[in-house]
Amino acid sequence: MGKLILVATPIGNLGDISNRQAGALQEADLVAAEDTRHSGLLLQHLGLKKPLLSYYQHNEEKREERLLTELADGQTVALVSDAGMPGICDPGAAILRAAIAAGNDVDVIPGPCALIQALILSGLPTERFAFEGFLPRGQALLPFLQGLRQEQRTLIFYEAPHRLQNTLQTMLQVFEPQRPVAVCRELTKKFQEVNRGPLAEICELWQQRTPKGEFVLVLGGQTGADNPDGAAENKTAAKEHLARLLAGGLKHKAAAREVAAIYDLPVNEIYQMGLAMKTAK
Repeated sequence: MGKLILVATPIGNLGDISNRQAGALQEADLVAAEDTRHSGLLLQHLGLKKPLLSYYQHNEEKREERLLTELADGQTVALVSDAGMPGICDPGAAILRAAIAAGNDVDVIPGPCALIQALILSGLPTERFAFEGFLPRGQALLPFLQGLRQEQRTLIFYEAPHRLQNTLQTMLQVFEPQRPVAVCRELTKKFQEVNRGPLAEICELWQQRTPKGEFVLVLGGQTGADNPDGAAENKTAAKEHLARLLAGGLKHKAAAREVAAIYDLPVNEIYQMGLAMKTAK
């Protein structure tokens, strides 16, 4: 059988191409690309000449049979998107599942991914996070965000420049004005920019500017301070989590640090909670 390789590619800076990514593209008999012109330039940059086949959102089903045939003939197929990791808000996941089902060898070559880059740059908690992809348009946006109001994990969204201002204003209708947010623009590129601060402040900032480029929004999760009514419930959940970790043999300090990060509570408070548990025994 053949081999399908999903190859991550730079999200803006060609200097991010790795030897493994270049090697996978060199190994390939065929390169399936979201945009053959864009990927052709990447191959040219690497000094490679490979047959290119378009593979994008609206022809995935049509191309699946062709790619499975190539794999059945023992060919190595590399799949790339315009930027970043195929399968993350870009085509790739469907053909990967089909290739696995057909018994082909599959692999993924890691590399740049905008959501991870933005998450780290945001300075917001990274222990637990949820990636929501591109936000809904129009009237669907408000109820979608309302459904995330109680989410405690850090939230990550992709957004288009012409919708950024409306999205931030709608977020301000749903989330607390002091909720921390980071607006990341043009990641890895020459004009990379990250604006961090309270949601109300960042919303005002971008109402005064004309958004240009590609954006990733990183929003802090809900904490007890955001929702006083839920603070007691949050501490109860933290206590139960701590008890499970301690019962599982994790050391007291390590367990306190882990629980404090997850529930956004002071480490010392969780540590004292653990001591109280031991005393109660």
